[in-house]
Amino acid sequence: MTALLTVCVLTAVAALAWWVPRWRLARALARPFDPAYLAVIERNVIQYRGMPEAQRAELRRLVQQFLLQKKFVGCDGLDLTDEMRVTIAAQACLLLMGRPSKVYGQLHTVLVYPGAFLVPRRQVDAAGVVTEQRQDLLGESWGDGRVVLSWDHVRRAGNEVAPGQNVVLHEFAHQLDSESGSNNGAPWLGARERYRKWSQVLGRHFEQLRAEAWHGQYGVLDHYGANSPAEFFAVATESFFEQPYRLAARHPELFEEFVAYYRVDPRDWFPRPLAEDPFHGGVVYGQWQ
Repeated sequence: MTALLTVCVLTAVAALAWWVPRWRLARALARPFDPAYLAVIERNVIQYRGMPEAQRAELRRLVQQFLLQKKFVGCDGLDLTDEMRVTIAAQACLLLMGRPSKVYGQLHTVLVYPGAFLVPRRQVDAAGVVTEQRQDLLGESWGDGRVVLSWDHVRRAGNEVAPGQNVVLHEFAHQLDSESGSNNGAPWLGARERYRKWSQVLGRHFEQLRAEAWHGQYGVLDHYGANSPAEFFAVATESFFEQPYRLAARHPELFEEFVAYYRVDPRDWFPRPLAEDPFHGGVVYGQWQ
């Protein structure tokens, strides 16, 4: 009888552990979206302004789930506000639009600094000499379920047309990359046969970016992506969501791989550019359609 009772208790506990989070999520999603949160998204997530209503509703649902399931921690004296939480959640959830996926299932905490933060680094040279350094960072994605962000950069990036750099998109691309088991620029693609083309296309464009960085040539992709395939995937993700017309024009094959992976085309969210800007390598935008 005791053994049977133990089994029953364990079964009940397991059932509650499965049911309670789903009940809490269903209850959160059933609530009307907070108008104050909506104002934050409209102000700080430029892509939202060009979305059709169905995609706007999808993003709002993802934001509600993100806010429910993730813990935010203010660092270096930062007092977290709803604007910070909602802005970060909305920018991060852009990467999940159209993808049948958990909302960053491996992530549990977002650490937010007011500005760039110092991180200790240890470097070992060819002779085995160890050098201790401190590096200024705007963001970092850790393999233990944490992402670190600079709020100052998050706030500015979400309001600019085609800035090309967004620390939230960058670090959460690393989170997606790690879902395949390693952070190597090849996220989980859903089918093993897709990796061959992914490797070929991203490999060619990675080598092209390395050559551009070596010769000091600038295009749509930030040279930071030349450091490794993982950084290339994160940098290309930034350009895909922030400068889709430029990326499609200059790297069409790479752009199509990202359309297939992210299952959205961000060009639909931006006004069609009137012309390429020959002085800054950017685009001159028309009116919102």
